[in-house]
Amino acid sequence: MLKVGMVGVGCISGIYLKNFSEVFRDVKLIGVCDLIRSRAEEAKEKYNIEKIYDTMYDMFADKEIDIVINLTRPYQHYDVTKAALLAGKHVYSEKPLAASLKEGLELCEIAKEKGLYLGGAPDTFMGAAIQTARKLIEDGLIGKPVGGRFVMTSHGVESWHPDPDFYYQYGGGPLFDMGPYYITAMINLLGGAKSVFGYAHTTFDTRLITAKPHEGEIIKVNTPTHIESFINLDSGITVSLLTSFDVYQSKQTRIEIYGTKGTMYVPDPNYFCGEIEFFNGETGKTEMHPMTFDYSENSRCLGLDDMAAAIEQKRPARASRHQTLHVLEIMQGVLDSAKSGEVYELKTKFEKQPPMDPTLPHGHL
Repeated sequence: MLKVGMVGVGCISGIYLKNFSEVFRDVKLIGVCDLIRSRAEEAKEKYNIEKIYDTMYDMFADKEIDIVINLTRPYQHYDVTKAALLAGKHVYSEKPLAASLKEGLELCEIAKEKGLYLGGAPDTFMGAAIQTARKLIEDGLIGKPVGGRFVMTSHGVESWHPDPDFYYQYGGGPLFDMGPYYITAMINLLGGAKSVFGYAHTTFDTRLITAKPHEGEIIKVNTPTHIESFINLDSGITVSLLTSFDVYQSKQTRIEIYGTKGTMYVPDPNYFCGEIEFFNGETGKTEMHPMTFDYSENSRCLGLDDMAAAIEQKRPARASRHQTLHVLEIMQGVLDSAKSGEVYELKTKFEKQPPMDPTLPHGHL
């Protein structure tokens, strides 16, 4: 069993802490660290964690720690992950891998040179819904894929998030925040990308926070908040991706995949669950396909557990650096294309890892 140290005990940490203690058995969380020490103390008490570190460097110096899980803010991912890798630790990071492709490439090079595993969220593609959809596509349900539409729209996070400012800064925005869920699902369902073209703009220069404790404060927006992109896949088909924090309401389904035999509607890739709906073009009828894989509940930490198992089994991890880097380059490419007005040709490549094994005991990979 590999031992884990957690850097960052903010909002997203709650589900990780719960799943560490209740679900996954290939890893053990033994220490936490946060700039706000009270958060670490609360986690230690609630989940019976052995250690609190004064600084992340104290954690990285601990020989007991095998893997560091990086749950800091997006613009901090690079510095935290780099320091952990240089200290000889495997790293699993929340999305995105880094706030820029340049940073991501450097992190991957360090991991490669040191023989360390590096990867990260999202791991929702390993859940019941996306795994079921993948199997149905690979089994030929939709025929030959023709194209697809991926849509994530909302009116931002300032109405509910307790600390929303970073969502509108470098490393944030709807593409870097929510895009990883949709792009990771996309490449696992339809394969890697070879080029992208994008449009991007900022609709609102400022945002009014209406959630406590910062209610009434104004956020200055420093990143695009409405991004439309077209992604040309290795298979030759093109899909579109819309991510926006500027839309009040949309009736567009989250993911539609078009095939020569019909259209598949895939559930929100921010979650692990959901039935697959398929309109059969040959019969003119709609079919519902239940999930046939494990992990339909909120299973964040699944990717980390798979990484731990991969380290011990000496196999590639599913949520690997190759995947997170490819997703990062797609996002960076969209923004670069939006600035230049030209198609961005990707340099990274993506290969699917084996599907999940539904016969394994829950909590073990």
